[in-house]
Amino acid sequence: MENVIPKYQRPITDIGDPVNSVKHWDEAIDAFDEKKYKKAVLDVINYMNADLLKDKDTSGTVEIVQMQGSAEIRVTVSDSHFSVKVPFLKITEQTNQVALLRRVAEVNFTPLKLPQIHLRNNELWFEYEMPISLSQPNKVYDILRSVIIYADQYDDLFIEKYNASFYKTPETKPLTAEEQDTVWNQINAIFEDYKNYLQFFTDKRWDDWVWDLLVISFLKISNMTYVHGKLRSDLIKYISILFDGDIDYNHRMDKGKNYMNTLLEKSREEIMKNVYHAEQFVSLRWRSNPEIISDRLKNNLDRVKDYEKDGSNFNLSYYLQFVLLKLIYDYNLDEKYKNEIETVLETVSGLDPTEAAPKLAKVFHALQSGSINEQVEVKKKGFFSKLFN
Repeated sequence: MENVIPKYQRPITDIGDPVNSVKHWDEAIDAFDEKKYKKAVLDVINYMNADLLKDKDTSGTVEIVQMQGSAEIRVTVSDSHFSVKVPFLKITEQTNQVALLRRVAEVNFTPLKLPQIHLRNNELWFEYEMPISLSQPNKVYDILRSVIIYADQYDDLFIEKYNASFYKTPETKPLTAEEQDTVWNQINAIFEDYKNYLQFFTDKRWDDWVWDLLVISFLKISNMTYVHGKLRSDLIKYISILFDGDIDYNHRMDKGKNYMNTLLEKSREEIMKNVYHAEQFVSLRWRSNPEIISDRLKNNLDRVKDYEKDGSNFNLSYYLQFVLLKLIYDYNLDEKYKNEIETVLETVSGLDPTEAAPKLAKVFHALQSGSINEQVEVKKKGFFSKLFN
């Protein structure tokens, strides 16, 4: 095969993925500084998902009940207190209770910090409560996000491993037949690319590039926000392993390749049972703004400049593919940021690295410098070629 950039296909729109509203975050910070604590909390919620408070009377105690996958998120905001309670699993006669509760105790130490998992009448609940005056916006955001993410992440794992059961049946909406065909074709194309490029790198004895190939493949699937269940949990696990520099490189590679092999052996039915639209309280990705993205990309800037200086287009094109895909994976990006990334990934699909690298680098530098808004304005005026040529 030719040495060209792997294909990228933009995921279909997911009806359940909330988008952050930066305006509400600024209002939350201002309200807290002015000691308007209840308003600050409500602005944080609006920032995370503006639909949650739509048409709600917020003059008195505010109660929100919203599913996040199979976890039921219950938030109460009063003039005096803020609380979040999330019932997410039931213990049955078939549950390996001792092993499950041992694992819950471990989770309560790490990764959880302030919220904790409690056992309530054979049910497991994430819980946290604090006085409204202590509800600083960053703290509220981190509490809600950690509870929601870990409830959504651990339910499938605990059910499979310890025979627990869902607290409540997840409220999902199946993809249409046309959407299912589109998504399966996209996932299958990722699998085919992986197999073809793996063979190409093996024939060339470019074994080090298999790491990039694995990361790019896993990120493409995980960035499909309608991928849920065990498939999403496993992808999170193996992406984390591949990026964990404390683990021996060869061990990470073996883990990643073995997991990809298990995916390649699965049928369409096995894969697609994890693909559906689901209600969400908040996006699973971290909040972002131009400053956060700029600071994040500073970590990559020296290597990008080194590759550019050396004319290493092959290195640069693969490096920037996973850097940009990891941004989508980690952050709830402003729509224009996400669109710029997806557009350039589509644009370089199938190109020689010599052509692809400068286009990827141009978007990277625009994101890192915070000038992406200027690039967008240029395109709106009809000068699209100014960004990619």
